[in-house]
Amino acid sequence: MDEAIVRQLMANVRDGTVTADDAVRQLRRLPFADLGFARVDHHRSLRQGLAEVVYGPGKTPDQCAAIVGELLEQPGSPVLLTRASDDQAATSLSLNPEGKRYDATVVWRPAPPRPERVVLAAAGTADLPVADECGVVLAAHGLAPHRLNDVGVAGLHRILGDVEALASADAVVVVAGMEGALASVVGGLTAAPVVAVPTSAGYGSSLEGLTALLAMLSSCAAGVTVVGVDNGFGAACAVLRLFKSRERAASEAEMSGASDV
Repeated sequence: MDEAIVRQLMANVRDGTVTADDAVRQLRRLPFADLGFARVDHHRSLRQGLAEVVYGPGKTPDQCAAIVGELLEQPGSPVLLTRASDDQAATSLSLNPEGKRYDATVVWRPAPPRPERVVLAAAGTADLPVADECGVVLAAHGLAPHRLNDVGVAGLHRILGDVEALASADAVVVVAGMEGALASVVGGLTAAPVVAVPTSAGYGSSLEGLTALLAMLSSCAAGVTVVGVDNGFGAACAVLRLFKSRERAASEAEMSGASDV
């Protein structure tokens, strides 16, 4: 349940379209619902602007399905199950059939489209699974990322053909393994915030993504943000937090302007 939903609920109680008892029933699950094996955080979207997401590994299919169902009990934000196995996805969808599966991510109640422009660049084809995870999470929250696939520095001319897309972006996510150099290149080509995702793609000296991670952290392009190895989900959330902060600043400026009239 996010801030807009709470405000609408209060308005509905005020105008009589929702009874006080119904409102209490909806609010009773705040701040969390205790399922015994999990405490489902319904308050997170009020605190952070992003709802809780179900991480599949380590959970049984029934546990995944139950948490998804509990999250769907409250109106508002998208509901996601990430890194899901076939059994976890199938069970969750059988009990909550309105969702849709995208490889290892399942999405329920996607958000309406929003206008921000996000470029999602993957250095190589081997990096696509991580980029795809990021893209699905962004899409679930209403963003339609502009994809640039196989634009790594081994053929620098490939990314240079998309300089205009980078220059017009509101945010850029760079997904790269090997030595992770693409993040520095892109960071030097755009004024937009850049979120870099190191991947575990590469030969032995890539150390399962550690080389790319350290290279991105040491980037000569100032201000590049770096998430963990193979964490496409985390990169998407970083972009969403950034946009949420902008929305809050714009809202506060609008309210301040109105109060001055």
